Amino acid sequence: MSRPPRRRAASPATDRRVLDEASGARAMTWVMAIMLFLTLLAGAAGLATADARALLARQLSGRLTVQVSGGDRAATASAAARALAVLRASPDVARARPVDPAELARLLRPWLGADAADPGLPVPAMIDVDLASDDPAVAARATATVLAAVPTARVDRHAAWMSPVVQVMTTAVWLAATLVLLMAAATAAVVMLAARAGLETHRATIEVMHMLGSTDTQVARLFQRRLALDAVVGGAVGSLAAAAVLLLVGRQIAALGSDLLAGIALVPHDWIALAALPLVFVVLAMLAARFAVTAALRRTL
Repeated sequence: MSRPPRRRAASPATDRRVLDEASGARAMTWVMAIMLFLTLLAGAAGLATADARALLARQLSGRLTVQVSGGDRAATASAAARALAVLRASPDVARARPVDPAELARLLRPWLGADAADPGLPVPAMIDVDLASDDPAVAARATATVLAAVPTARVDRHAAWMSPVVQVMTTAVWLAATLVLLMAAATAAVVMLAARAGLETHRATIEVMHMLGSTDTQVARLFQRRLALDAVVGGAVGSLAAAAVLLLVGRQIAALGSDLLAGIALVPHDWIALAALPLVFVVLAMLAARFAVTAALRRTL
């Protein structure tokens, strides 16, 4: 009684012989590189925007600005002193600090020029307030306290007038997350198309392998291994290119010395998340290739 032929595990050399598609492999490698490059840039933009939004929310939550104006500087100074006294006495206020008039003049100089330092200019007195809590009820009580002492005062909540900016940043974060998901879906679709194209190209070879005893799972593993190699090489190229671009942009932002743009810089946990994306794409490519080939083999062979 003759023994059935022994099935041997496919080696990398077997992969190259069975799936010898040099030009197709190169194209797939570059497609993976481009897709991962764009995905990393979109992910970095979303993470940096999320960090900047969180930093802005922390800086603005629980902060007020009290603006006191009067008929002349003496009346304004007196009203500002009353407002400052009641704020410092309030348990809802952690800190109240009057803004230096010289600092106000410096801020107005781009619009008023030398007239910003004119003693006759009716510049309102400003008080920066840090509340004991970011609870809206605490802000409401502090506002009522100031208005009771100085009815002509104006109280501005930082979080209120910056909320449109925060909303725009939130939209940008969701847009970046959507782009990352779309890139992942497009990558899976490209891998599935490449696997099916390779299956059609090697249909005769696969039929012979089936007659020799190879299973659909073993054939799918050949395609999976080959496309995973393309994904690894392409992912490495795309990741290095994206890292170079992000480091260049980060250095340019740091060189500007802007407090507003400083919050856009990536932090260590952002880099860890970005470093995980190439691994996710390799696993995605392997699963997509296996699914596409297995499904096609069940239907046609």
